[in-house]
Amino acid sequence: MLINAENLSLTLDGSSILHSVQLHLESNQIYGLLGPNGAGKSTTIAVILGLYDLSQGTLELFGRPANHQAVETRRRIGVMPEHAGFYDWMSAGDYLAWYAGLYGGSQRPIPELLEQVGLNGLGDCKIVRFSHGMRQRLGIARALVNNPKLLILDEPTNGLDPRGRREIHDLLLSLAREQGMGILLCTHLLDDVDRLCDRIGIIHQGRTTLEGSLVELLGRHGTGCKFRLRLETNPETANLPDGIEATLLSRDGGWWHLHLDAHANPADLWQKLLARGWRIREIHAEGGGIEEVYLRMTSTAGQPLREAMT
Repeated sequence: MLINAENLSLTLDGSSILHSVQLHLESNQIYGLLGPNGAGKSTTIAVILGLYDLSQGTLELFGRPANHQAVETRRRIGVMPEHAGFYDWMSAGDYLAWYAGLYGGSQRPIPELLEQVGLNGLGDCKIVRFSHGMRQRLGIARALVNNPKLLILDEPTNGLDPRGRREIHDLLLSLAREQGMGILLCTHLLDDVDRLCDRIGIIHQGRTTLEGSLVELLGRHGTGCKFRLRLETNPETANLPDGIEATLLSRDGGWWHLHLDAHANPADLWQKLLARGWRIREIHAEGGGIEEVYLRMTSTAGQPLREAMT
């Protein structure tokens, strides 16, 4: 297991910041870390990275008790924080080469990294000329420069247009499914969670209110979910993938409305539809599903529900 965190608790300057956080991530998985602003998501990441010492609880990385001073441990982790700093006067290629030097050199050619995140041919371009979306892509390239086994991303699709988000989604799915990487994704975009994540953890007021497989959690706590899809071409609506309980409800202008059973995994459905030739441009949740579960688990009116599922 890449991350095995049990009952993480943190007290700073006499204030209890984290109370009981659970987080379990394995290779080939994408884990969505969710919660309102100030819930403790970034603090949890900081604890995992060794920026704070635990007050209580246990933390294992790569199957061993966390040792953040070990060079081998740090070399196996790639991180993209929400607010990634850049040296604007440097070119993108020089910046990645400089950052790779902190690890003893890049394990992959810099042009290959830039191409992978959609910045092909921009290695000589000064960062000062990059848009916000281009900087997001550069931040992901920086996190990949050491070819990590564990990738931690904080709002990686923030500021990207729909096509850019789709390209980053495809990249993250490829990293997890084909390269065996474990990805911890901190995001407020529930569409990203629906399309990408195998597991989720919801943090509210410094404690985990829910953690487990996305499919199982939706099956137990959800009532199904509705999506609207914008497609480039008309789909073959009679050719839905086997094992997926989904119903196309109606078409409204350029949008197709789809209801997905609570036990189905949205990420699996999108991948299978793409494989069958569906040219999906945009996906929007219309209610139910992960949104319903998230709002219920972060409601201040109710008591936290702590549940671990495999």
